[in-house]
Amino acid sequence: MGRLPALVALTMLAFAANSLLNRAALLQPGMGPASFAALRVGAGAVVLAALVMSRGGPARLRARFNLGNAAALTAYMLGFSFAYVSLPAGLGALILFGGVQITMFAGGVLSGDAIPARRWLGAGVAFGGLVWLLWPGAASAPHPLGAGLMAVAAVGWGIYSLRGRGGSDPLATTAASFVLALIPALIVVVLASDGVTLPGAALAMVSGAITSGLGYALWYSVLPRLPASSAAVVQLTVPVIAVAAGALLLAEPVTLRLVASAVLVLGGVALAVTAPSAPARRA
Repeated sequence: MGRLPALVALTMLAFAANSLLNRAALLQPGMGPASFAALRVGAGAVVLAALVMSRGGPARLRARFNLGNAAALTAYMLGFSFAYVSLPAGLGALILFGGVQITMFAGGVLSGDAIPARRWLGAGVAFGGLVWLLWPGAASAPHPLGAGLMAVAAVGWGIYSLRGRGGSDPLATTAASFVLALIPALIVVVLASDGVTLPGAALAMVSGAITSGLGYALWYSVLPRLPASSAAVVQLTVPVIAVAAGALLLAEPVTLRLVASAVLVLGGVALAVTAPSAPARRA
């Protein structure tokens, strides 16, 4: 395996590990989701800020402070953590990934992007897969509150990604957003008054410092070397890794409904992101 594929694979493992670490921490009696989110954001802020300031000083970080970016990141972090109180790791990753792609697709439509028919078809298939997965009534349907919170996380991360698309310094932008997001995360900890355990805190800090902080830094280092469609398609592996690892490490069930929904969601996204671009609209 070449260096680039190895780095991409390592990044996808880090992204999937965020779901596993969050779920594993919340299975610890006494560990609360607000505490996990605050510790994750804090550890990520320290690592990312250190990386940025080592290559540009505090001015590089301050120049990227943006309340809108921080609000979107906060919605992702808090929704993600609270959703995993009731969702398995793999199921949560699938809802998150599908929701992010649908959010970004909707953002493209609202901004006036020319959408080819194949991309519309792919988005429709992916959305249908999510609707089937989340449809209430079946024994394997996810917890509605957990699914709703993960949908909030997906919208938050999708908006954050749209806002940062094409930015000149994505690493500094992410570091600044983590620093600002720490403020509302700490407020939620005070309001929620939930608990913290030593194993849970350790998992949260690993998630923040390594699989989030270093994972995002690694992703931004390889992203310029990947075509846009390849960057989107390779992320299809994240829910698959999370489902498999959740079954192996956390003894999570893998139902036929989950597998079929995953095929629809991931297949639809693959169809959409590999579609050729439509001709640009004339003014």
